[in-house]
Amino acid sequence: QVQLVESGGGLVQAGGSLRLSCAASRSIFSINAMGWYRQAPGKQRERVATITRGGTTGYTDSVKGRFTISRDNAPKNMVYLQMNSLKPEDTAVYYCHADAAGTDYWGQGTQVTVSS
Repeated sequence: QVQLVESGGGLVQAGGSLRLSCAASRSIFSINAMGWYRQAPGKQRERVATITRGGTTGYTDSVKGRFTISRDNAPKNMVYLQMNSLKPEDTAVYYCHADAAGTDYWGQGTQVTVSS
């Protein structure tokens, strides 16, 4: 098992930046896929960015060029999401996700609100 705790959300004006952090309760070295998802009010949860153990990244089209995902396998066991040039449509609850041997783990989420 792994517990995930997000932090770093908040209120920011359009064009601003935020850095989300996800702290894992154990080593993430063996976890191949980690990522960030988001869910806006009235919408389905969507994948924002993913990163493999080897560092391969993937992004949904709407955030490409603006968001950057990274991970620190050891010793911090952290996953980060640097969000730049934020837009009001980025407003959502952001969740950290880990796919550990086929089992999904989620954090509790952190709210990101972008004002226009």
